[in-house]
Amino acid sequence: MPMDAIPDIASLSLAEIAKLVEEAKLPPVEKWNPTHCGDSEMRIARDGTWYHQGSPIGRPAMVRLFSTILRREPDGSHVLVTPVEKLDIEVEDAAFIAVEMKAEGSGRDAKLAFRLNTGDLVTAGPEHPLRFVEDTTDGDGGPRPYLAVRGGMEALVVRSVYYELAERAIADDATPAGLWSDGAFFPLEPAA
Repeated sequence: MPMDAIPDIASLSLAEIAKLVEEAKLPPVEKWNPTHCGDSEMRIARDGTWYHQGSPIGRPAMVRLFSTILRREPDGSHVLVTPVEKLDIEVEDAAFIAVEMKAEGSGRDAKLAFRLNTGDLVTAGPEHPLRFVEDTTDGDGGPRPYLAVRGGMEALVVRSVYYELAERAIADDATPAGLWSDGAFFPLEPAA
């Protein structure tokens, strides 16, 4: 899939999504260890908007390109890394935003795939768990769902997709309330 093409998750089966995920080749950022060069003057805002020197990056293809060289360091910070340089980048909440979901099956046979704001596709499961935390950021409370993406980075699941998840959990009538995807169960209740 070309870098400019964002997949239309609604028109794809989960088998097609799995094939696209398998074909996606990301740079081996975990193997690159260049000298730290400074600050990129970039920031990923809580809503997933990427900024450079205080201005939003308006080209989605540029954001997708930068996202492929994004890495989370062992201390929890984030960097943009190439074979020859490493620059800090501020991440206010999560590195990605899960903006759309495709579900197939029900109960233990369910599979949930997500499209991220960068166009990446991720299927929730043992390697990409969903977790729910209590929202304390803006006073409205309630759970905030996150999806593990890669290398310790997560995607915040947007509120509309969270409502889809909650509807599925209610329909499955599981105790405790939660969701199955790719053979793994994820309770909706925030961890204590």
